[in-house]
Amino acid sequence: MENFYNEHDKLFVAVDCIVFGFDEGELRVLMGKRKMNPGRGEWSLYGGFVGENESVDNAAKRVLYGLTGLKDLYMKQVGAFGDVGRDPGNRVVSIAYYSMINVADYDQAQQQEHDVAWVNIEQLPEMFSDHRKMVLKARRMMQEKISHEPIGFNLLPELFTLSQLQKVYEAVNGEEVDKRNFRKRIKEMDFIEKTEHIDKLTSKRGAYLYRFNEKAYNEEPNFKL
Repeated sequence: MENFYNEHDKLFVAVDCIVFGFDEGELRVLMGKRKMNPGRGEWSLYGGFVGENESVDNAAKRVLYGLTGLKDLYMKQVGAFGDVGRDPGNRVVSIAYYSMINVADYDQAQQQEHDVAWVNIEQLPEMFSDHRKMVLKARRMMQEKISHEPIGFNLLPELFTLSQLQKVYEAVNGEEVDKRNFRKRIKEMDFIEKTEHIDKLTSKRGAYLYRFNEKAYNEEPNFKL
């Protein structure tokens, strides 16, 4: 194979994955402390380098699966981060992605294996390189989408209460929503279905459980909060 671009400098391309979860009314981010230099011991996102025969999307899917053991996760590209000095180890351009999962689906054995923790997004520590910037940009993107696309359900179990759904929106946006207006709008959406099941664990009175019907939504995608 003929070599092209020999006159140009070579650099590394990496992916960094921001995994959001929702637990105890808080929006959380999955992160751990680096076990290598540069930055050993600093809080960091989970990532990896893109293989020679691998697309950046497939690299992100590989990294997410390696971290969570879950497939077909909701995943969106945040953007490229390429400041010259962002990685003291070498010239590295990183493509960041964010994903949203139900915390209960994440096996604790996986969490212990990778030595990662769920950190409240309102209490982010200092992080390696520009990883904190990645997290904050991903949250802004999520805030823009969550009011007109049903992405918030990725943070919830299949069956959820309206209070849980409301708390997801409050956690993502970092502010309270009007309970009456929120529930009125939710009940107008045919694809958010009330079930006969009752939540007896998190609700003292026993609240009804709801589910998101993706098929019904796809037939008439009208979502606005």
